[in-house]
Amino acid sequence: MDAKNGPVLDVSVVGQQETSAGASQVESLNQSVDEMFVKVDQLEQKLVEVEQFYSSSNTKHPNTPKGGSNLKDKDSEKFLASFKKRQQDAARREAAAAKRMQELMRQFGTILRQITQHKWSGPFMQPVDVVGLGLHDYYEVIEKPMDFSTIKSKMEAKDGTGYKNVREICADVRLIFKNAMKYNEERDDVHVMARTLLDKFETKWLQLLPKVDEEEKRRKEEEAEMQQDMQLAQEAAHAKMARDLSFELDEIDTHLEKLRETVLQKCRKMTTEEKKRLGSAITRLSPEDINKALEIVAKSNPKFQSAGETVEVDIDAQSESTLWKLKFFVKDTLQAQIKSSPSTGGNNNGENNQNSNNRRKREICDALAKTSQKKSKKLPT
Repeated sequence: MDAKNGPVLDVSVVGQQETSAGASQVESLNQSVDEMFVKVDQLEQKLVEVEQFYSSSNTKHPNTPKGGSNLKDKDSEKFLASFKKRQQDAARREAAAAKRMQELMRQFGTILRQITQHKWSGPFMQPVDVVGLGLHDYYEVIEKPMDFSTIKSKMEAKDGTGYKNVREICADVRLIFKNAMKYNEERDDVHVMARTLLDKFETKWLQLLPKVDEEEKRRKEEEAEMQQDMQLAQEAAHAKMARDLSFELDEIDTHLEKLRETVLQKCRKMTTEEKKRLGSAITRLSPEDINKALEIVAKSNPKFQSAGETVEVDIDAQSESTLWKLKFFVKDTLQAQIKSSPSTGGNNNGENNQNSNNRRKREICDALAKTSQKKSKKLPT
């Protein structure tokens, strides 16, 4: 052991002779630790996803309690089980809505035929022949030309560019007549014909309008219900993810405990001098960290009593695994104190990665000793 490193920081565990079997065991343990780090990284990504979802959900729904869900955990599984059926119902509703819209389109098509078969519909059936009629200012007056042949082509379009509902068609029909009335004087024949046909169209449209309003209201209600279903499904899925994360973290804790015990079983016996150094180092801990050290002792020795202002710990009476647990804990704790000290220049960017690894190792040690109520205890050497 290198005395220059001091009695506390030198905690390397090395046997009297390094054999190939020992090296193989070390390699196996290192591989296990690496696998756990990969698993922890994956769990961290899932945790971030869950946190982002609930953060976004609370932003969109301010009345939702922070960190809460509109769907209670006990109802999550039940909802997920029935969600497939709800999706099928939604598909059926969508298909029914499409049929109803087709029927509205058909009825609107009847209105169009009645208008286009009128004796005055001729000037509005095809695009205005701007060049042939010498209407040089037509495009300066009319921003969006429209005619019935264009409407018919758009109604029959199969590439997704067609009308989505009858209100869109209605707007274009009105545009045909309003363009004619805007460009032609009131006394012009085209203006009079357009106004007459527009009046006839509006009369027929008013007869169809209640059905259109009813369908639009129904569609909005179904869309709102569908959005709510999706929100609830997402909440249920993330609630399940959160529970799975909890189970996986418990598995990692169990795996860490087994790995830790395996490492401790391979440790050599601690020398008398090392025990003295350990006892001296423990007294340098903060009251909170002393509590954690006592928890390590109590965990290995259920009969150990940690009550009272002064607690005596017989270092020689502790098992080898307990001694090494204490040594690992003390070493990491004192190292953390040194690196957090302003005089050490702990903000060096070159040490960030090493500090991150050390933090993870400290977390492993901390998992050994669950934080108890803070008490101020004296621990003699």
